[in-house]
Amino acid sequence: MKNAPDWIARSVSRLRSAPPDAADKTVPPAASAKAAAAPRTTHDRLQATLRRGQEALSPRALRRVLTDLQAVIQPRTSELEGGRRAQVVADWYAQAQPAERHDLWLLMCEQFAPDATRFQSARQRYEAAAGTEEEGQAEITLRRALVSPRTRLLQRFAVFPEGMRFLVDLRAELLPHLKSDKRLLALDAELEHLFSTWFDVAFLELRRLSWDSPASLIEKLIKYEAVHDIRSWADLKNRLDSDRRCYGFFHPRLPNEPLIFVEVALVDSISSSITPLLDEAAAPTDISRASTAIFYSISNTQTGLRGVSFGDSLIKHVVETLCAEFPRLRTFATLSPIPGFRAWLGKNAPAMLNRFSDKQRAELAREVGAEPLQAPALLAAADKALALEPKSALRQWLLQCAAHYLARELPDGKPIDPVARFHLGNGARVERLNWAGDPSSKGQKQSYGLMVNYLYDLKRIDKHRSLLAQGKVPASKDIESLCP
Repeated sequence: MKNAPDWIARSVSRLRSAPPDAADKTVPPAASAKAAAAPRTTHDRLQATLRRGQEALSPRALRRVLTDLQAVIQPRTSELEGGRRAQVVADWYAQAQPAERHDLWLLMCEQFAPDATRFQSARQRYEAAAGTEEEGQAEITLRRALVSPRTRLLQRFAVFPEGMRFLVDLRAELLPHLKSDKRLLALDAELEHLFSTWFDVAFLELRRLSWDSPASLIEKLIKYEAVHDIRSWADLKNRLDSDRRCYGFFHPRLPNEPLIFVEVALVDSISSSITPLLDEAAAPTDISRASTAIFYSISNTQTGLRGVSFGDSLIKHVVETLCAEFPRLRTFATLSPIPGFRAWLGKNAPAMLNRFSDKQRAELAREVGAEPLQAPALLAAADKALALEPKSALRQWLLQCAAHYLARELPDGKPIDPVARFHLGNGARVERLNWAGDPSSKGQKQSYGLMVNYLYDLKRIDKHRSLLAQGKVPASKDIESLCP
């Protein structure tokens, strides 16, 4: 046949472009469309011959990657050899395209899952043994059945020198895909569980970062600062001056990467504005007279460690370290942003207006020149919040709304504001609102320039946590008096 190559090419082309159920005339059109839209599992793809649609790796390439992954956890493979084989996969991953990396995630999820039959049998045995002397052994069997081959696979990746860095970065890349591809949830949950163990505070080292620290480490502060951007080397030097302290948690497998760091100012009273703290020209405080430590910036540095909590432990360790160095310190507080306030008020302004008396609403209407008073006019006037006089009705309204936001908004029993959730969860209380605390464009965009102090009363931390667990935010009398 002279045209055999052309015939083969046309046939392959038709096979590739045809919907999966085109040859099956018994499949209803709706079912066919649904099947065409649903992505194939890796189980189906591994049995196939041709790639379909937007699939990155061909079935042959997918089988090759799976073989490499399985080699990492072969029964007779030592930890070191398994780590070496894991590094080979990591090297492939470094060169792979994003869609190809996605295929590797899917293989980890679907091909290294727990044995469902074994789990079902162990669960039935555990239920049958409840209340008998066999219950303990049945629980052990159930726990072992829940351990997936994926766990051992990820543990082997942590063996080679850069393995921990690889896994943390892999999860950081994985996280944005979870909403669009639920198949990846198991891998994410497994990584988070392992990281919670590997990065337990017992394995972390608290280090002070100073101007004398290695330049490569100081540069990380500039890179990861998430609250108040570091504008220059002079700005950074000011934050590491004699009246300042910066501490970070480090893990032995990531020795040059602070996992989280906190910036502290040593002052003589609770700060009400971030401006003087960031003023490069300001003279250093006499630390021998300092009575107050202000935590003005806390930054997590590793996106891949999301959900692994060590911020509360960091604050506790820093407080202990500061007390040892400065026995005169009596007050430990934050100067914190309120990142969600403005967006929240934009949605809830009408409801907040209804909480105020007719007299208050009349005062607001006169000030903004809007009769009848409507929330859009009020919010528009609030755009110039920093210019409002101390006795302004609008200024008072914003303060009252912010107090309500911090002390009363508890969806699902937790503070709605992320920074409040962090500090209140650590046992602090909402102490004071500060007008024009952050006049920067970022501060105005987040909270009309408002900042808040959270107070860490070392004798009442457990009490505050208990109150929060009961659905009540610990707050000072000043904050309570502002709540409408």
